[in-house]
Amino acid sequence: MGKITTAAEAVRNIKDGDVILVGGFLMAGSPETLIKALLETSGAKDLTVVSNDTGTADSNMIKVMKTGRVIKVHASYIGANPMTGQMLIDDPNSVTLYPQGTLAEKLRCGGAGIAGFYTPVGVGTVIAEGKESRIFDGREYLLETALRGNVAFVKATIADKFGNCFLRGSTKNFGAIMARAADYVVAEAQKIVEVGELDPELVTIPGIFIDALVQSEDA
Repeated sequence: MGKITTAAEAVRNIKDGDVILVGGFLMAGSPETLIKALLETSGAKDLTVVSNDTGTADSNMIKVMKTGRVIKVHASYIGANPMTGQMLIDDPNSVTLYPQGTLAEKLRCGGAGIAGFYTPVGVGTVIAEGKESRIFDGREYLLETALRGNVAFVKATIADKFGNCFLRGSTKNFGAIMARAADYVVAEAQKIVEVGELDPELVTIPGIFIDALVQSEDA
């Protein structure tokens, strides 16, 4: 079955209450075409967004958040998106912040079928509140549980029609692990090529993880 579709059609699977994993580090590797489609063609509400930073004041995510459809955020940095900061002020329970490496590992575990992991990061800080801890070799560690999404949006530099994706340089960031940690994964690609044209050595995300493929407006 063909995976290439429109952005509008790709976001129709999003339902009220879904958890959406959004790749990108600020604007590097941000799937802006898909976020724009979420804003313009999907009426899904009560959404949870998992993103390193929820974008910037110039990105489409802030426009989605202004509609009031995002009720919870999981992130590691929110200083570039004033809407996320306001959410935290208005309702501290609506925004959960993690150390960046912890957020990445929670997602990696979600994609690998691992229930959780222990980390020394956050011991003795507010991050430790309410979390189980254990001592290993005389050092305290916190238990962090895996994180998965119903949907993931990722951006590829090049993808073939099967969905094999090449993410150039730092655009790999969270997209490479988010694609493995969601039930339905949409990739937008700057360039789409025939199967066989993408060097297998360059594949960052195997096509088996991609359910839908969209031409990026940032071609």
